[in-house]
Amino acid sequence: MRVIGVVDLLAGRAVHARAGRRDSYQPVRAVAGLPIESGDALALARAYVDRLGVTELYAADLEAILGGASQDALVAAVAALDAPLWVDAGVTSTQRARHSLGLGATRVVVGLETLASYEALGEICAALDGDRVAFSLDLREGEPVVAATGDIPLRESAHVVASRAANAGVGAVIVLDLARVGTGAGLDFALIARVRESTPGQILLAGGGVRGYEDLARLADAGCDGALVATALHDGRLGAADVTSAHRLG
Repeated sequence: MRVIGVVDLLAGRAVHARAGRRDSYQPVRAVAGLPIESGDALALARAYVDRLGVTELYAADLEAILGGASQDALVAAVAALDAPLWVDAGVTSTQRARHSLGLGATRVVVGLETLASYEALGEICAALDGDRVAFSLDLREGEPVVAATGDIPLRESAHVVASRAANAGVGAVIVLDLARVGTGAGLDFALIARVRESTPGQILLAGGGVRGYEDLARLADAGCDGALVATALHDGRLGAADVTSAHRLG
């Protein structure tokens, strides 16, 4: 079970995401219960790796996802820490995907909330090695979050959306319920199990609401390969021993 430490970037700082309400995110001030300089993204990433034994990182450039200027220098600095890095920077085209790889991303994340079409996703996968492309199944309370200007059909079930993304050639699928992020509400294990059944050949990650080690164990039992975690690492509910134990799961 991979434990992937999340670094959410907004206005040049690492912020604590809560329930997808991006206008109210506050700077991260602690990791593993110990203080860091407010919003210091590099200190956060280093603490994940050095204090907690996290071996992979996930950077979400919220500025780019919201349609603003990308935070390239900050993403590149996180990539330079030499831990494999998944980057979600509002990628909508092959050009933008290649740009993320150029910053040092190991895998490029294409999010449902900014995706124009499954055809566009297929083009990105065809142009890159599909194994380097991950699809973020962005949800809110279990319902897919679809771009208003895109061609993704409305009201498709989450597992159907995931299956279509898998057919487009992605190497990984991430189930991410924005309403659960940072809330400690737990995960929708039944939904995750349906997505697992619909994407048998892809790496499957889940995020949003991870409360502690027991949730990681349940995800492993559900066939998940890893979890995106932030809050439980910040406040110490997941410590270094838990991360080490999680690596042995599944």
